[in-house]
Amino acid sequence: MEAFVMQFQSLCIVFTMAFGIMVRRNRKLHIKVMSLAIIWDVILILQIELSRSAILKASKAMSNAFALNVHVTIAVLTVVLYGFMIQSGRQIIKGRGDLRKKHKILGFTTFSLRILTFVTSFWAVSPKS
Repeated sequence: MEAFVMQFQSLCIVFTMAFGIMVRRNRKLHIKVMSLAIIWDVILILQIELSRSAILKASKAMSNAFALNVHVTIAVLTVVLYGFMIQSGRQIIKGRGDLRKKHKILGFTTFSLRILTFVTSFWAVSPKS
């Protein structure tokens, strides 16, 4: 049941991000929705860590299943890109319109990685045979 709740939250985060992308022309709403998605995702990571000791398991990369290593790599890249998204978004708010194209490309990449994180999470949490 715990895995279902976390998977459901992950799906909701993906949908929240998709909605945030759809409303990108409404800057205030876009910022609020995407901030919610990022904060929720970080909270989900903390939930997973506290309930499953995910960092300890991920640190044993040599003994992990390939799917888990792929999932962890994509998830970490996603979180790193959140930092770049926040940074470029804040710069755009301050008037750096020249960063819009970079922000858009980073956003597409981040969203794609977040979807891949969701998809690979099914293999990463599946019971071992």
